[in-house]
Amino acid sequence: MARWLSFFAEYNFRVEYKSGRLNVLADALSRRPDYELAYISRVTTDLYDRIRLAYRDDESFASLARFFAAGEDAQVKWLSPRQRARLHRFEWADGLLHYCVEPGDPPRVVVPNDKDLKFDILQEAHEAPSGGHLGREKTFLSVSHTVWWSHQYKWVARYVKTCETYQRVKPFGHPSAPMQSLTVSLDCWKSMRLDFVFGLPAGDHGNTGILVFVCRLSKMVHLAPVLDTVTSEQAARLFVDCVFRIMVCRRRFSPTVTRGLPLRFGKRCSVL
Repeated sequence: MARWLSFFAEYNFRVEYKSGRLNVLADALSRRPDYELAYISRVTTDLYDRIRLAYRDDESFASLARFFAAGEDAQVKWLSPRQRARLHRFEWADGLLHYCVEPGDPPRVVVPNDKDLKFDILQEAHEAPSGGHLGREKTFLSVSHTVWWSHQYKWVARYVKTCETYQRVKPFGHPSAPMQSLTVSLDCWKSMRLDFVFGLPAGDHGNTGILVFVCRLSKMVHLAPVLDTVTSEQAARLFVDCVFRIMVCRRRFSPTVTRGLPLRFGKRCSVL
């Protein structure tokens, strides 16, 4: 404001008022259509009225409502021993009973034991466009923020579990299968695996592949160059020359390896 006052102070002018119909340009700038409200609505609900009426049909909360409504004439004998023990958590305001779950928490409206009323509250919190069919925890947080009743979490869990839309469209984390541990050998080269790698550049002897032997326990690797036309008998001989004579003969011969040779190379092999 001070900046514009100092700016206009340099000019000698007179301010005259003109109505909107005479000052069309200024009126158009001050009345932008996107600033105007197209529609104003008030959100009304009869929820609290239904709760007040439902107190009359609930014996447990009817006595509490009568106690608080009586004011100074209230008598403690109207309440049950359990209600007397939790009386400090209840409040009365606008004809509604409020309950504090924990000391210091904001009071929440107590919902009487009316199944239809509870169902409507859960339906509004879970299935409304603002609810979005959320899960159990988020629906419970949404409901418990304003209202309270006994076993409220179980009600929410049961409602979400029986919601057809939620069960159909929401993903669930299926439990993974139990892990199957592999058998571990007690000594090196008692269990091994092999693999062929082809398509490599040709060497001095024309070999374009490698036969790989791997010990499953120590992860030790032995490599043997091979041709693309290597046969099962040649592969068995490479195993004897590169692995068996070097590694296995230093210990006792591995029965796992000997039983696997015919299956791996397609014929009965004699390695002596």
